[in-house]
Amino acid sequence: MEPRAGVSKQDIREQIWDYMESRNLADFPRPVHHRIPNFKGSYLACQNIKDLEVFARTQEVKVDPDKPLEGVRLLALQSKKTLLVPTPRLRTGLFNKITPPPGATKDILRKCATSQGVRNYSTPVGLDSMVLVDLVVVGSVAVSEKGWRIGKGEGYADLEYAMMVSMGAVSQGTPVVTIVHDCQVVDIPETLLEDHDLTVDYILTPTRVVTTGCARPKPAGIVWSKISCEMMGKIPVLRSLRCREEQAGKDVTLRDKHRSLPGARAALSTVRSPRELPSLESGSVPGEDVPSSTVYVGNLPRDARVSELKRALSARGAAPSRLTWQGPQRGAFLHYWDPAEAWQAISRLQGFCLGANTARVALARQQGASGPAGGRAGEPHPDP
Repeated sequence: MEPRAGVSKQDIREQIWDYMESRNLADFPRPVHHRIPNFKGSYLACQNIKDLEVFARTQEVKVDPDKPLEGVRLLALQSKKTLLVPTPRLRTGLFNKITPPPGATKDILRKCATSQGVRNYSTPVGLDSMVLVDLVVVGSVAVSEKGWRIGKGEGYADLEYAMMVSMGAVSQGTPVVTIVHDCQVVDIPETLLEDHDLTVDYILTPTRVVTTGCARPKPAGIVWSKISCEMMGKIPVLRSLRCREEQAGKDVTLRDKHRSLPGARAALSTVRSPRELPSLESGSVPGEDVPSSTVYVGNLPRDARVSELKRALSARGAAPSRLTWQGPQRGAFLHYWDPAEAWQAISRLQGFCLGANTARVALARQQGASGPAGGRAGEPHPDP
């Protein structure tokens, strides 16, 4: 199956998904649309990795959590290799290390290789951990024999690799393997590729092993100009990496850093008196229905002073353009000029303490018309 001329990445995805559904080439979960397809014969394709010398000499392997890669995760555990699996959608960090219990049987190892096992037998791997990945295994929707890859469109595999580069966990020489059905190997126009797209060195299918010889450079790190404020909000570890790279003097300007936010400046112009401030439960302050540039800091000491908080924020490099004090509720709203500055502040305030208290730091999100505690429409409040 070859893609039509003049196609986009999404056209190729839809073509692959439709073909696999129409030919009944996939197992659960179905339908395969918007997924990395769990194709029939995936376990057999995974077995082919044993024929790769790069797998034999691998000590530490990163394998995506996709269902069709379950066989590779099992082989890694059976071979007593260190197995790292990205956290789903990077919500709680970058990696989990799968640690089977001592004396684990073959059945236990099989369970460890599943999504349930990733949850039950894993420990988080922090950014400061000394991780050196020898082999990367990713899922794909489509891939070409030249090594050009298309994922499901959310960009997580590309971003995970770029984050590993930033951590020093991989290099340009780290091999990348993908495992797909034969029908997923198609021609992909080079014009569709971008600098942040991950390429692959080996393609494993149920019937063959393809060495791509791909010479196209892999991502050299995170391209911050491709990252949105929305993505920063969803991925805490990304915020931490951005803070580190900014401190190292790198350009970490986000894609929508300078985007005009109608009404945002006006939203910051009014300061309410303490008597007018809402309760902690509603946490509302004046605002417009725009991406929030307000950060909530809670769990402050009962005897905290606003001057003390301001000094502590300045010491962290997170001084706001304006601060709304909520002393009786042991909190404060920190107002920044745009969402990018707000996320930067959240990153810098990770583990923030005032006195003996560890503060709660969260983005104040917009409250709808029927928001909690009867708040007015369009008002931000602490993000639970």
